[in-house]
Amino acid sequence: MDTSATTPLGISAIALHQPQWELENSWFGASMPRKFAHHTGIEARAISLDDEVTMGLHAVRQLQQETGCNLADCRGMVFVSPSFLPASTARRHLKPAEVAGERPSRAARQLARLLGMPHARTIGLNWFCCGYSRSLSLICRRWAPRLALRQDQYLLVVAASRISRITDYNCRQTAGLFGDMASATLLAPPANRRHPAHFTILHADAEKQPTEKSAFDFHLRPAVAFPIPGGGTGHDDQRLVYSLDGMAIAEIAPRAMSAAVAKALSASGLSGADVNFVVPHQAGSGIVRFTGMKLEEYGVQGELINGLTRRTGNVSACSVPHALKETWHRLRGLIACPTAAVGSPGKPEILQGCILLQATALHERLASAAA
Repeated sequence: MDTSATTPLGISAIALHQPQWELENSWFGASMPRKFAHHTGIEARAISLDDEVTMGLHAVRQLQQETGCNLADCRGMVFVSPSFLPASTARRHLKPAEVAGERPSRAARQLARLLGMPHARTIGLNWFCCGYSRSLSLICRRWAPRLALRQDQYLLVVAASRISRITDYNCRQTAGLFGDMASATLLAPPANRRHPAHFTILHADAEKQPTEKSAFDFHLRPAVAFPIPGGGTGHDDQRLVYSLDGMAIAEIAPRAMSAAVAKALSASGLSGADVNFVVPHQAGSGIVRFTGMKLEEYGVQGELINGLTRRTGNVSACSVPHALKETWHRLRGLIACPTAAVGSPGKPEILQGCILLQATALHERLASAAA
């Protein structure tokens, strides 16, 4: 979905909340594959003791502290969380009273109330590691043309990933992959006086594509160990966890991300040569390297951002905002942000998306001054 013809929006600011508790690779001991850190670049990951709504609240409060934004000027908020159970999984494994707690739309309304924005437009979604690109796509396509934001008004995208609560820590292949994080992104029109845009959104898209087989599902596992603060270990008699076919994902994800970039460029009337930076979903250093190789086949030669998972792990829907925040002052020109994710549990599909950003004159000026 090309957003170039819709009401323009830009990214004005991003704030992050990373839990203080970091779990080092050493906790896994001999159960972690010997070359795990070499292939993924991951040495530690944060684990949250707070739920997703509380994590999102921390991220928005951090955004307020950094930008001084007035929540009275916020017209709407998208809350995205990849760690909420899909509806089909929740209905199959949880008690009826527990199913509602897994609905992102309910969490979005709850967060809005906690922030003192009970009347703000809200939507909640999952979309796993493509949640951020999906959120921006929905905002640009559905919200921006209808809301007619005034000069000082803005929208929020709040992502909260707490995949630690659905991790099978007994699984050698997947136990160390993900970390917890929350982010808050302020989106505003170019003319916003209080929060001028640093990156104009040229394109935002996310879609499902078929694959040969499913690489993702949920299972009830007995006797699952899990980390506790201070380096200890607890045990669940039974734990609902995700499973991944890591080899299949490592093969499919780079192709999906590179194809998403090519499709976004074509829809926007641009070419690979126009891209100055590629800020992909940080699934792990190996997958990002492979993505870079596939992008070269499409003529994309921009600088590839990699290596941001070392102390965070894969932070799923927070990955792109985290990467943008960490490289904020380096970014120039046209920036491509591709994402890839698993599809619905048990279904042969993959999610892919891409955001195209153009650094504004203000950002170029400030970035040059900070260099």
